Amino acid sequence: MDPLVISGKNLRVDDVAAAAGGCPVRLDPAALPAIERSRAAVERLVAEGRIAYGITTGFGRFKDRIISPDQTKQLQLNLVRSHAVGVGPPLDERAVRAMLLVRANTLAMGYSGVRPLVVQSLIDLLNAGVHPRVPAQGSLGASGDLAPLAHVAQVLIGEGQATYGGELLDGRTALARAGLKPIVLEAKEGLALLNGTSFMVGLGALLVRRAVNLAMTADIAAALSLEALCGTDRAYDARVHAVRPHPRQIDCAAFMRKLVAGSEFLRTDDPNNVQDAYTLRCVPQVHGAVRDAIAYSQWVINIELNSANDNPLIFVGDASDETAGDGAIDVVSAGNFHGEPIAIAMDYMKLALTELGNMSERRVARLVDADSNGGVLPMFLTEHGGLDSGMMMAQYTAAALASENKVLAHPASADSIPSSANVEDHVSMGAAAVRHTEAVLDHVETIVAIELLAAAQGVDFRRREAGVQRLGEGTAAAYGLIRERVPFLSGDAALAPHIESVRQLVASAAVKRAVEDGLGAA
Repeated sequence: MDPLVISGKNLRVDDVAAAAGGCPVRLDPAALPAIERSRAAVERLVAEGRIAYGITTGFGRFKDRIISPDQTKQLQLNLVRSHAVGVGPPLDERAVRAMLLVRANTLAMGYSGVRPLVVQSLIDLLNAGVHPRVPAQGSLGASGDLAPLAHVAQVLIGEGQATYGGELLDGRTALARAGLKPIVLEAKEGLALLNGTSFMVGLGALLVRRAVNLAMTADIAAALSLEALCGTDRAYDARVHAVRPHPRQIDCAAFMRKLVAGSEFLRTDDPNNVQDAYTLRCVPQVHGAVRDAIAYSQWVINIELNSANDNPLIFVGDASDETAGDGAIDVVSAGNFHGEPIAIAMDYMKLALTELGNMSERRVARLVDADSNGGVLPMFLTEHGGLDSGMMMAQYTAAALASENKVLAHPASADSIPSSANVEDHVSMGAAAVRHTEAVLDHVETIVAIELLAAAQGVDFRRREAGVQRLGEGTAAAYGLIRERVPFLSGDAALAPHIESVRQLVASAAVKRAVEDGLGAA
């Protein structure tokens, strides 16, 4: 596997996913001059005794406390220790790897004042498979993700905890087993490691990648439900969407047409039944709007991945800089650590995903309710109703998850609570927004899996009762994949293992890939 080369300039969502999955990483040598220039500036500031926040002063409310040059190392060490206050369950290894990559890429930009050793040490953790134990809770999302990143920094200095080879160890032991050594933080380096949005943007990147897959898989589930319910594809007519030209609505309608092309399961023109329920008829309008929210989040995340977001930032003048002489140093205290862009984007995406789950759950309800589907399918998708309950309870689970999502969809960014003795008087709550988005995404993956399971059962009843055989060019591939894992259920069975089996197909993008391959071969 070719390594991912980082420079602080070109990181994208797919790169984060690759590194989270184990892709090796290396630092672009072209990034070294900028890193070294900002580091030399920090050392000069300390030597000259200039006042610079977090370098020769304390932090937060202690910004007016001057720190002597001989205390700068202790200041950075104290910062890491005092800020490692995370609580709650630990992040999974993929999220931690995303954090490590994002922080290394940000520091590689050359505005943070760290030595190249610090950037390389983060990369070394990634490549060696040393994963700091990072509790999920404790970040307010401004000044960045202080608590989660402190737990990362602890391992760099040989403290805290990390997993290595599947074993949870103290930080120093984990480093030693991987052939790595702790580093001693120098001026500004502790602050540069802690003061940024790496938890929000790292996990956010992974969630965007999953959401892109989920949105397309929800389209596939809707198309299979349309066939099981003897629906019509008339509402996906290109002319309809051309006169309301939201681009992703148009894209979704085109995808739906491809999915069901050639299907024998669809209803032909029927003067007594000219249109379907909204959750079938309005898929392009609703799913298209969901795609909009995901695309916006991806746009925000891709910008943030290549942003300098710690404080203060170090700007070093050169001969081409008209505002400063060659070598002039400007230390600017500002607020790039504030997580509001990510917080709002994640709140938007989790609201959209909640709607995706609401649509899917309502289609499940229609699939299992003969009174709603006009008797096209038997009640609860079982032929022995009364003796058997069929898929009655699967809809309960979908409904429970959809309802829980409505609570999680409340925008975290609408809240703020002052901290640091009211110096940090507005915070983004971006970390909460990201964690809630992950929970919503987990739930919707399961709801869509339940829909696929129910729709496949419905297709089998339609084949038997109506004699139709041919599914659409795209839905046939999805149905075939499901039937490789889950058989037609002729009687009651424990559904939980089947739901989990299909959920794995959804979450791994196997359903999406199978359909793409099927459409490519068609």
